[in-house]
Amino acid sequence: MSVAVNTLPSKPALALIAGPTASGKSAAAVRLAETHDGVVINADASQVYADLRILTARPDTADEARAPHRLFGHVDAADAGYSAARWAQEARAEIDAAHAGGRLPILVGGTGLYLRTLIDGIAPVPTIDPAIREAVRALPVADAHRLLAVEDPVAAARLAPADAARVARALEVVRSTGRPLASWQDERTGGIADRVALSAVVLLPDRATLIERIDARCATMFATGAIEEVAALLDRNDVPDDAPIRRAIGVPPIAAMVRGECDRAAALARTSLDTRRYAKRQYTWFRHQPPSSWHIATDSVDAENKIASLLL
Repeated sequence: MSVAVNTLPSKPALALIAGPTASGKSAAAVRLAETHDGVVINADASQVYADLRILTARPDTADEARAPHRLFGHVDAADAGYSAARWAQEARAEIDAAHAGGRLPILVGGTGLYLRTLIDGIAPVPTIDPAIREAVRALPVADAHRLLAVEDPVAAARLAPADAARVARALEVVRSTGRPLASWQDERTGGIADRVALSAVVLLPDRATLIERIDARCATMFATGAIEEVAALLDRNDVPDDAPIRRAIGVPPIAAMVRGECDRAAALARTSLDTRRYAKRQYTWFRHQPPSSWHIATDSVDAENKIASLLL
């Protein structure tokens, strides 16, 4: 990710609190919004969906009453075409609206792809030939990676051989466009890095503390409506089987429980484990990928204070 912090006074301020799930980002963002006349803007891929408020840990109505919240729960589960590019377009509009109203936009979330797309821009890859896409996606991942090693060896060396989605994407791009994906990514467009003064903090609590929070939160979700949310989702006939929301953390194990394939304890254990694994990936990404100008905080209060000091 490119360095995206600007200090020129002519550029409007943008605050960002990023980090893994259950790290305390939302609490810090709400408090910052209260003290700085802010608007909280979601940057979490799961929290855009309307159907799973509890399971995706969206802010509750009490928090939403404390400060304006944007891009939370505004996408229907049946919308299988929601993407990072679409979110970035909406986020740009919400940031501009906050600035026009004299308010501080505060991005909060843990989806690195969303943040990269908004800040650095998106690669202008042409539309992939449908026949090429279908052929590539039908390949076993091992075969796709072997072919990628021949057609785009740089991408093959960078990607894990078992990463089916990214391997297929790289292969379909080089086959459809005649250019490696990396060459398109070098031409990113639409990023906002050059027109905002970004104050960014990554919230990385102690790992043991984070695991405790994840387990406690998953248990609370199960007790306060997450099971009912998934049951209602399963009852909908208009949500495609491959819709992203069906892959949201917690949905597969709870769905299995609802269908009688496992008990509640097993579903909860699987949801906690999947959430911990996801948090570990987020933790690693936010530890290594953002620029050095993004500050590290160890708890929610620390994150809020660091952002506030950067905004002075």
